[in-house]
Amino acid sequence: MFSRLREDISSIIERDPAARNAWEVLTCYPGLHAVVLHRVANRCWVIGLKWLGRFISQLARWFTGIEIHPGATIGRRVFIDHGFGVVIGETAEIGDDCTIYQGVTLGGTSLNKGAKRHPTLGRGVIIGAGAQVLGGFTVGDGAKVGSNAVVVKEVPPGATAVGNPARVVRKEALDPREHAAARMFAAYGVTPNGDDPLSKALHGLIDQAAAQEHQIEVMLAALKSAGIGCQKLEELEKFDPARLNKLVE
Repeated sequence: MFSRLREDISSIIERDPAARNAWEVLTCYPGLHAVVLHRVANRCWVIGLKWLGRFISQLARWFTGIEIHPGATIGRRVFIDHGFGVVIGETAEIGDDCTIYQGVTLGGTSLNKGAKRHPTLGRGVIIGAGAQVLGGFTVGDGAKVGSNAVVVKEVPPGATAVGNPARVVRKEALDPREHAAARMFAAYGVTPNGDDPLSKALHGLIDQAAAQEHQIEVMLAALKSAGIGCQKLEELEKFDPARLNKLVE
């Protein structure tokens, strides 16, 4: 028990620059208190003391603002940062070294008792503040969920899910510096160059339209030099790809 507590405190100090020492973490971090009380509640739940498990989890909720069902499975070195408003459902499973920020819900979308209704988080998953992960699917190892994302389907290992409904960003290839950054802890699920895929698609369309407009201008100039006239259309507002790209950033 004490070895796991020391392990939890060390992992929090590693991941939170505001944590100054072990005593401060032990006495002032509600996420740690909630996880420790959950271990007691979960033990009661497993051995059949269901009411006592629920009562301990209710006490933890009153003291920490974090609601963890005693039936949930939580791995080692899980860090619930700030934590207020976090809700973790009965069949949720959280892997080792995960980080969960305030306002997160690991919720269920099924009313079928006994079924797997809540998500499973792999190792090293980061769930940003206000994110809602809803359903009995898996968020793969090392994945990140951005703040306020609403995730309703599986997230592959190492991917980032952003938006509502969440869209998955996959990095096809990383240069060595990006690869090293991807392995580092990312607060609130924010990663370098982790663009929204919809935004990236819009940038691509704007760049393609700009290239086509340039090609048309070249063709018109060639026709004019060959003595072939073209009907002049009504003058429209000049296409400005730089301004459009700025609008969708």
